[in-house]
Amino acid sequence: PARVLDRYEFAGELSLSGELRPVRGTLAMAYAVTLASVGAASEKGAAEKSPLRGFVVPAESADEAALVGQVLIYPAKTLLQVVEHLRAEAGEADARRIEVHQAMVRLTPPTYPEMFDVKGQLAARRALEIAAAGGHSVLLVGPPGTGKTMLAQRFAGILPPMTTDEALESAAVLSLAGQFATQRWATRIYRSPHHTASAVALVGGGNPPMPGEISLAHHGVLFLDELPEFERRVLEALRQPLESGLITVSRAARQVEYPAKFQLLAAMNPCPCGYFGHKTIECRCTPDLVARYQDRISGPLLDRIDMRVEVSSFTEEELTTLGDGEPTRFIAERVRKAYHRALSRQGKLNDHLQPAEIDQVCTVTGAVKQLLHAAAVRLGWSMRAYHRVLKVSRTIADLAGTDELATSHVAEAIQYRRSLREV
Repeated sequence: PARVLDRYEFAGELSLSGELRPVRGTLAMAYAVTLASVGAASEKGAAEKSPLRGFVVPAESADEAALVGQVLIYPAKTLLQVVEHLRAEAGEADARRIEVHQAMVRLTPPTYPEMFDVKGQLAARRALEIAAAGGHSVLLVGPPGTGKTMLAQRFAGILPPMTTDEALESAAVLSLAGQFATQRWATRIYRSPHHTASAVALVGGGNPPMPGEISLAHHGVLFLDELPEFERRVLEALRQPLESGLITVSRAARQVEYPAKFQLLAAMNPCPCGYFGHKTIECRCTPDLVARYQDRISGPLLDRIDMRVEVSSFTEEELTTLGDGEPTRFIAERVRKAYHRALSRQGKLNDHLQPAEIDQVCTVTGAVKQLLHAAAVRLGWSMRAYHRVLKVSRTIADLAGTDELATSHVAEAIQYRRSLREV
């Protein structure tokens, strides 16, 4: 009867023998069912509470779907089981119901590479700490072998722990692409596409449209190594999602919108040979060649990257005297405190502040304002760059545990807006 069917959603692939086979996106479907149920309940009001909806899925997909919660998961192996369950729900005494599935998944805390492995590079580690606390994007510039990739691989470990909603959203996108695994629940995703990746691979597309790397890195880290080696049109496709946190994939027959709130880390060599500014190896590139190489990254894209950080080389003597790195847990604790300080003040990361909110929480006066104005005039900042410096300054102040933006906070933020030729 329709009254019974209206309480259920169904997903799965039906074989010719009547067996139900798993399909991609089961968790995403279960999450959509939950959101729809919550929306319907809010429209009806608190006086009329809607019962939880049922979601019938292949038995092999039940554990994944059950992670969502707030929806009843019914695992079925065959179509006959589904029919029997619906007959029982309709009141037929001789029919057999399917029992609600309880997830048989052992959720373990996420593990990440240890920042303790990184020796030296204090400036780069400080920049990543600021980026993690405020949600800022970073460009690492330095010769080969200085630790840019190593730092990026450990960045996810110092980010604040994922909330349940963030974990669900991330898992839903991965589920759509068939890449979700229950052991990766609530783990900050780290994606590092090769520089030969196409625009479709990076932002999504195909037929039917599928999420790209920027969506698979939702609430995680997108690391673009060898940034100038990416095709220019591929990089330009990042401009809109970096601002909005969404990507709309349009095709002739349909249009799909995917979330893309990723944290961008990028790395590049300072020149084609890689050794411009190296302490012991001489660069073979002419100044014109260095300039052309750096100009492969467009001004509009570079303007959207909050922090540009030099990852310097070491001499032989420095290599033998480098001290131990700092454990991830210590950095993560400082990041966590600054993150919660921002949330308690404005309910969002500093990087997500809108212009009106920046005026409220990033107030500068006196010498601080003069310093900021002088830097903006000298460096030719856009209004976007000016706001991004203020947001980075706000994060630095949060890490210091202060409400007011001081000259030292703004001065440090200004250092991260240097042009590539100054890095």
